[in-house]
Amino acid sequence: MRVLIVEDDRTIAVGLEYSLRQEGYETILCHDVQSAELAIGERLDEIDLCLFDLSLPDGSGYDLCEQVKKREDKPVIFLTAFDDEVNVVMGLDMGADDYITKPFRVRELLSRIKSVLRRYHKQPEQVKSYIDIENIRINTLEGKVFKNGEEVLLTALEYRLLMIFANHIGQVLTRAQLLDRIWDVAGDFVNDNTLTVYIKRLREKLEDNPQSPVIIRTVRGMGYKAGQ
Repeated sequence: MRVLIVEDDRTIAVGLEYSLRQEGYETILCHDVQSAELAIGERLDEIDLCLFDLSLPDGSGYDLCEQVKKREDKPVIFLTAFDDEVNVVMGLDMGADDYITKPFRVRELLSRIKSVLRRYHKQPEQVKSYIDIENIRINTLEGKVFKNGEEVLLTALEYRLLMIFANHIGQVLTRAQLLDRIWDVAGDFVNDNTLTVYIKRLREKLEDNPQSPVIIRTVRGMGYKAGQ
């Protein structure tokens, strides 16, 4: 597996390169947009995953992500110093597969990388082309969600969270289980408030009455479940 690292902080970049090579990954290291664009243009077919710093001296990781995704559906993880939901959601909406906020632990980053690569290289068989929960229909082939026949626009993380519920209808899922499934690493790597925010946002988009939800129900003292 070959990883393209684009990070202008040379100390972080060298540490990332060393850690990934210790895990058996090959790396291509760039420190700015210009050199990254050259690598993308000439070697994208060799690259299995991209790690893009959001803030670069001559541009943005957003631009690099857009270039990659236009050419080929390669996994992208953002490295960001901005613990800011707007920046994160913008990146996910652009097609990024995950993000990690600096400073981060190498073990956490490696877990995220392995999780994203598994999703790309091990595609589960689709048993059904759609899943219904009350008046919500999920078109799993197109990755679209409809409420009463009208499309509801979800961010990548909102859709990922909804699919966790949709694949476990009627089953109670604890907060720890949800966090573990979202990130595929231990829940303590993720701010627990993030889960609360995204469940609230899903309810606001999907429920007729978010204060009395029927799509994603709270099971007091245990967690949440979808449907009856």
